[in-house]
Amino acid sequence: MAQTPVLCAEGKRSETCHRMFFLRIDELFRGTALEIRVHDPANLDGSELLALTIPPQTAPGTRFRVPRGGTFAGCFVIVRVKAQPNARFKPRGSDLRAELRITAQRAEKGGTEMIPGPLGTMLRVNIPPRIGRGEVMRISGEGLPKPRGGRGDLLVRVTYRPAVRITR
Repeated sequence: MAQTPVLCAEGKRSETCHRMFFLRIDELFRGTALEIRVHDPANLDGSELLALTIPPQTAPGTRFRVPRGGTFAGCFVIVRVKAQPNARFKPRGSDLRAELRITAQRAEKGGTEMIPGPLGTMLRVNIPPRIGRGEVMRISGEGLPKPRGGRGDLLVRVTYRPAVRITR
């Protein structure tokens, strides 16, 4: 379980605390459990340890209300989850951005390439002939979960080095 420290109230009674927490992309898909430790100087009972279960298929931006106890019974810690970028994917809302490096010959002739998806499965990307550097290919339904169901898209930016020959 990951621990999330929360510091509330600057010496006064705080009813609700708001915090943002970054989850790995796979944790948004499969779910996870978090421990929230609340250090509130106004709490006479000392620190609070709260449990939060993130369900599978959670959309980025989802807010969770975790009830507090003791002195602050009836109050909440509101946790907003976001997707943490990694080396392969950069989240943008429910869409994921990725890069695909290909050879200049593949860019000229076209074909198919395989890239790993966010869940680890290999996805086929069809590359049209004469694709330009920096063009974006959209793979529908392979992004992050959306708040109202479904999934966002995987946006794959194609990059390559043009073949350059220098002769005398």
